[in-house]
Amino acid sequence: MIKRNLEQVAAMCGAKYNNRDAAVRIEGVSTDSRRVQAGQLFVPLVGEQFDGHHYVEQALKDGAAAAMWQKGIEVPESLAEAPLLLVKDPLKALQQLASSYREELYVRVIGITGSNGKTTTKDMVAAALGTSYRVHKTAGNLNNHIGLPLTVLQLDEETDCAVLEMGMSGFGEIELLTNIARPDIAVITNIGDAHLLQLGSREGIAKAKLEIAQGLQPRGILLYNGDEPLLAAELANMALPEGVQLQTFGLHSDNDWSASHIEVGAVSSSFNVVRKGETISDAAEPFTIPVPGQHNVSNALAAIAIGRRLGISSEQLREGLSGLELTGMRIQPVQAYNGAMLLNDAYNANPTAVRAAIDLVAQLSGFRKKWIVLGDMLELGPDEEALHFETGAYMTPAKADAVLTLGSLTAKTAEGAKTHFPADAVIHFDDKEKLSAWLKEQIQADDLVLVKGSRGMRMEQIVQTLEAR
Repeated sequence: MIKRNLEQVAAMCGAKYNNRDAAVRIEGVSTDSRRVQAGQLFVPLVGEQFDGHHYVEQALKDGAAAAMWQKGIEVPESLAEAPLLLVKDPLKALQQLASSYREELYVRVIGITGSNGKTTTKDMVAAALGTSYRVHKTAGNLNNHIGLPLTVLQLDEETDCAVLEMGMSGFGEIELLTNIARPDIAVITNIGDAHLLQLGSREGIAKAKLEIAQGLQPRGILLYNGDEPLLAAELANMALPEGVQLQTFGLHSDNDWSASHIEVGAVSSSFNVVRKGETISDAAEPFTIPVPGQHNVSNALAAIAIGRRLGISSEQLREGLSGLELTGMRIQPVQAYNGAMLLNDAYNANPTAVRAAIDLVAQLSGFRKKWIVLGDMLELGPDEEALHFETGAYMTPAKADAVLTLGSLTAKTAEGAKTHFPADAVIHFDDKEKLSAWLKEQIQADDLVLVKGSRGMRMEQIVQTLEAR
């Protein structure tokens, strides 16, 4: 974590302070007064319904070494002698502090964005690089304008590689994050349908994701999904930083990094890696990842490409990826109360991600019955009903045996599914508890159940009910 005195921190974030406090030692940064630790700098963020300045005094009593304070807000008499950094805007000062700290570190930064798969890819890259380097990765989904600066400020000066996830909901957000992180390698996993409400079209999403390239270091690498033609089309009209190299990965053989002999199971996938002009693996030594799905094979290719770029051998990469541990609720295999297999993919959903999950179910065999349980996909904009219907119509009896839907929007998903399925194979629910209870009575030990929906639907509660004895 950042370890500087108050004078240094002030210079890094453009703050003013009382000179007598110059030697105060700062070790780490927090924006949560409830979790502040001894020696940290407390940053009081201001929102529509909260003001962190109200908690500065308590944070200092709880051990914070110093705190930021927004100019123009009167300092109470009780804090007149406190070590305060006066700034125009605490959030912007936090971001500037992170940017300055990153510039002082000798660390390789890998920035990752995409509509789907960025957290999984982050975990894969960290697992691959962890065999040879000291790696720090974004915790959970701290990937926004607050979470990313805090992650950068958590880096130790001995860290070799930082794997930073970058999320967004509108234009300009990735640009902000990439200019803080200044990645050496930037990854775009794919372009889906998430945030259509804010960005208007998939072309808009591609433009927003490609903002990550603007912060690349000179002669850095932009590694993007070559199976997505929108990215190549937008790149043709972009000016990139000096000397930036472009590389593609994906399932199509014309990518720089591709896969062959893909075998997908319920809890793992294996594949061979093909690098243009170079053989990375063959049938005798495939790569294996403990997560199912061809889309996850594609994500793993990005991790392998990065590992090879940083000089890691195929053997080490194979070892790192085989021991991969994913952030929860991303095609997480768990067992139901009676032994049935549950695929908990409840973290989030959009049409592209749901189709990938449906394809995964279609690839799996050996089950008595395959169930797909879908919740509403949120923030899809004016075409949300059509997108839900199309998602339902994408499912066929060849891919699954039964479809259960939950929520107001998935009523359209059920309508779409009924164009292919018998009426009794598609059931729509408006109540989560009723769906969970009904399904729990239906599933048998040799069944497979995929559960997926947007974060706001809390579909993991269905998984929890099915797990409970």
